[in-house]
Amino acid sequence: MFEIASEETDKKSVYAEDDRQAAREELDSLKEAFEAAVQGANGEEVRRRVGNRIRELEQGVVAMEERAMED
Repeated sequence: MFEIASEETDKKSVYAEDDRQAAREELDSLKEAFEAAVQGANGEEVRRRVGNRIRELEQGVVAMEERAMED
């Protein structure tokens, strides 16, 4: 999903806006699931193993949204 949204944004295709919106929605869902998992019994391990990846993905989505606004 995220790779497709980025590619469509770079190509400035007619699908780019919808793909970015879908990527943002999926990221928000992922973050909610991550926060719920962090509250669980193995929360610190989940945060340690997955936290950086979530932040990287979020930074990528933000960068993609910024690229779209520049054009």
